[in-house]
Amino acid sequence: MMFPRKGLALALAVSSLLFGANARADWAQSTDPLIIKAAPANGDVQVQNPPGLTWARYPTGPASYEVQITPNGGVPVSATVTRNWYLPSKALPPGTYSWRVRPTGSSDWSAARTFQITSRSTTWAVPDNATLRATIAAKAHPRALPSSFTSYSTWSSAKLADLDAYASRMGNEVKSQIVNEINLSDALWPLAISSPLTAAMNSQQADIRNKIDEASRQLEAAALMWRLKKDPVFFNEAIRRGDQLAALSPTGPTSYVNQDQATRQIALSLLKAIDFLAADLDANRKANWLNIVKVRTTEIYNDLSGSNGRLDQYPFDSHGNTALCYLTLISTLALGDIPDAQAWFDFSFRAYALAPNPWSGPEGGYANGTAYGEYAAAILLSVWDPLSAASGINFYAKPWANGFIDFATEFVPVGAKRHAFGDAEETGPDARVWTAFASRMNSPRAAWYITNMNSFEDALTRLQAPYPLPITTVPYKIAPSNSAYFPSIGWAAMHSDMSSSNRISMFFKSSPYGSFNHSHGDQNAIELSIGGTPLLSKAGWYDWYGSPMWTDWYRITRSTNGITFDGGVGQNVAGYRETLQNNGRISAFSATSAYDFVEGDATPAYAGALTMAKRQVWNLRNAGNAMLVRDKLSATVAHTYEWNMNTPVIMTVESPTSVKVVNGTQSVCVRSLNTNVNFAKWTGPAAKSGTVEDHGAFYLKGSANTVNEFLVLVDPGCLRPAVSISTSNGVRTVTVGGQSLTLN
Repeated sequence: MMFPRKGLALALAVSSLLFGANARADWAQSTDPLIIKAAPANGDVQVQNPPGLTWARYPTGPASYEVQITPNGGVPVSATVTRNWYLPSKALPPGTYSWRVRPTGSSDWSAARTFQITSRSTTWAVPDNATLRATIAAKAHPRALPSSFTSYSTWSSAKLADLDAYASRMGNEVKSQIVNEINLSDALWPLAISSPLTAAMNSQQADIRNKIDEASRQLEAAALMWRLKKDPVFFNEAIRRGDQLAALSPTGPTSYVNQDQATRQIALSLLKAIDFLAADLDANRKANWLNIVKVRTTEIYNDLSGSNGRLDQYPFDSHGNTALCYLTLISTLALGDIPDAQAWFDFSFRAYALAPNPWSGPEGGYANGTAYGEYAAAILLSVWDPLSAASGINFYAKPWANGFIDFATEFVPVGAKRHAFGDAEETGPDARVWTAFASRMNSPRAAWYITNMNSFEDALTRLQAPYPLPITTVPYKIAPSNSAYFPSIGWAAMHSDMSSSNRISMFFKSSPYGSFNHSHGDQNAIELSIGGTPLLSKAGWYDWYGSPMWTDWYRITRSTNGITFDGGVGQNVAGYRETLQNNGRISAFSATSAYDFVEGDATPAYAGALTMAKRQVWNLRNAGNAMLVRDKLSATVAHTYEWNMNTPVIMTVESPTSVKVVNGTQSVCVRSLNTNVNFAKWTGPAAKSGTVEDHGAFYLKGSANTVNEFLVLVDPGCLRPAVSISTSNGVRTVTVGGQSLTLN
């Protein structure tokens, strides 16, 4: 998500005035949904030891805060910090703790909040900045490569067997790109940045990103291959590409204000090349490249450090958080070479270690969807490998990373042909990225995932990875759970059997993130696939962020398998703060041997239009994984409610209450168990060229001020189980294929 920087700064300043003027007794928790939440907050067991503490800034903007952590029945321990977060540098003993914070010298303590440290908490501690800097400075260049990286001529037969194909592939790619070289020039991109973004400007932005990514990859790869094989062809290519990137104007079309993705990539790739080439790079060229790195990185630093670290208070900025990730690595590699790097480092490293991204809680996940989760994973691979090598802090061991790969195993399962929820979900997953990320983990589930994925990773990341890969030390493999729930993002997965290539997979979302950023108006929506083949899916396609189609069709509720009313009126997807406030939540989840159950409450997502919008889903494991979906809807006025279906093939209407969807060898039948419901197709915008989409809905004429109900059976494989509904003493029992449940 990209904002004009002056506009964003003004918006944040106004927000601070509006919300800061009304300080509450418990000032650490703001009423503004854009502001960082006070955490830990609920007395929960912390997945990480020590946990990070965050709070909203005090309205007067004090120079420092006193944080007090008190063990149950013990003596408080205090620390003074200059920003509105605290990450202890050492693990805490097991026990229950409370914490509170106040402006230094003030008596205005926040409310006390509790958390627990138990044997389930994973120790992941980050030393103080001075200790970290000393560790990094003691490592000679190339400090971005692990100690297991050695020249090709020294490789053992075992290492050759594992890595020779990657080295050959990387060398061939570099040489082929020499022949196909594009001469970069600022003149390639004549358009000035505009707001709102036009189609022409979006096209240019994408072209800048693609060409800079290609050139920076070639620079990094050539420098790496020189370090590996000492072939002058690679050295000369690294020099040529580095000079090209260094010649682009830091104030031109690749500047931070014009294309922040380009400027961060240029700065990092030049610095990686400097690190890889080390003493082989001549002093004058090194000085020139370092100056470009300094100029470009200063812009990044000035932006992020504004307002004493703007992301500390307002974390929901995807480009800003990625920029922080880059700044952390750039400052780490530049220590000792660029004097300003120490300030960059002290500002960024531990702040980034506190929370690598704002799109989930500490249990992992990615609220923006699995496609953007995959993009994030690719960036993390390019940053975490060198960052871990240089600093000695293994970022893949952070508990959030384990949760992130668990999220991938559930929502990008082996064999998935498309992503789940959010922007670009209609695209296919890249198994190379998930294979690479999982291979850095110490997880039996990640080991199972890699084995069954049967993919290789990109040669550039593989050659920079530790050898042997951490996953090779995992003694056994465990299939991921057949059901999973990620509370902080409001996602649930229900699979028939994760070990089966023909698994049935139902995904459910009701997210506290609402339709913010790359998320959509799909609270309480479902998606269904069998054997990775989509059957109930998202309609539309991602042309570009903020496009007319993105705004008017791709993000709206009608393009999802969710509830609308009166001809497609759905959840609010407009505004900035509103898209975060008009949200959903998973209010119940359980998994047993007989069935999985999830309930979502999307009432706030309809921005007051509905007084109830709840959906319950039962995955009936003893009835062929048939799924019963119940929606309870109400409003102060009468509506005609719509239970929408979007499919990647033309569906067959078998009767007014039954629809069949067949995609290749997979099928699902959907039938309403209501007697007062009829199905009809409706027409949406044209599908992307080369694809097919079909749309329809069950229609229910509702009454005002009453609970109106859809009861729908989703029948994977069209097994057509017998269904009966009975009522006794006011309690309804639904029996599907011999499996009974009561509706609560």
